[in-house]
Amino acid sequence: MPPRPPAADPEMLAIAALSFLAEEPERLARFLDLTGLSPATLRQAASDPRFLASVLDYLAADESLLLAFAANAQVAPESVVAAATRPPRE
Repeated sequence: MPPRPPAADPEMLAIAALSFLAEEPERLARFLDLTGLSPATLRQAASDPRFLASVLDYLAADESLLLAFAANAQVAPESVVAAATRPPRE
């Protein structure tokens, strides 16, 4: 059995995911619409580990978005899903 790659840090993945979402106005607008956040509240929320966990949940719930992010971040989609299932650090 091949060795498993090290687990990705959930917070770092979530921050990368936010950057990925912000790269395209349509992606960011959809995320803001679904979460009810504004750009200002998004900046505040980005420091909350629970919010960062929810960003990964958002990606994991949309396969095409998950695959696009994983390719962009050069990580396996499974790593993103696994990170989304880890409890956020307090």
